[in-house]
Amino acid sequence: MISMLKKEIHEFLDSLIAYVVIGIFLIGMGLLMWVFPETNVLDYGYASMETIFSLAPYVFMFLVPAVTMRSFAEEKRNGTIELLYTLPFKEIHIVAGKFLAGFFLVLFSILPTLVYYFSLSYLGNPVGNLDTAGITGSYIGLILLAAIFTSIGVMASALTGNQIVSFILAAFLCFFFYTGFESLASINTWSETSEIIGGIGILAHYEILSKGLVDISDVVYLLSLSAFFLYVTKIVLNLQKG
Repeated sequence: MISMLKKEIHEFLDSLIAYVVIGIFLIGMGLLMWVFPETNVLDYGYASMETIFSLAPYVFMFLVPAVTMRSFAEEKRNGTIELLYTLPFKEIHIVAGKFLAGFFLVLFSILPTLVYYFSLSYLGNPVGNLDTAGITGSYIGLILLAAIFTSIGVMASALTGNQIVSFILAAFLCFFFYTGFESLASINTWSETSEIIGGIGILAHYEILSKGLVDISDVVYLLSLSAFFLYVTKIVLNLQKG
């Protein structure tokens, strides 16, 4: 698995996609945080990173699929997927290697946003007047969200040999699992079961973490959802391998 991970990271860093994704994410978050009039913290007048944590999931819905769309689709297009199967790797090692490569790349794009935390801490009145617990919980939620979106992207790439189709499918699934169940729960038809339906989606758990309430049940749920999509990817590869 380690050799697969190194191979994938090397291929990512040799392509423009990694730098484009990181650049777009950081520039977009920087503009939203400090420049755009509707969202910038300087006009808001309160030291908060809520802008990043409320909008980053929607940015991730497009950037993460852009990272993962080539995972298996590129192998199929180049005809190297059969060669991959002949290597001394189990399917789970192949899936884990491709997942971790994409996940580390997304994590690398999140790391520079820590500069915003220290900047806001300095700008606070008094200095250091920040909701550190809430920010920590939000970062945990964002990292877990990145893991889920990456696992969805890898699964979508395994389902098709076309990178564009993989991107669209992954973006749709990320959007649906993030907000879809919350939207379904808001329909009056479900009455008392609406809370259960809403709890299936990611948004309900992410919002709890964003408040600094790091409940183990929310963490386990988000990790389990990521593991589920990776397991589905393994099943897809087994079926395609025949």
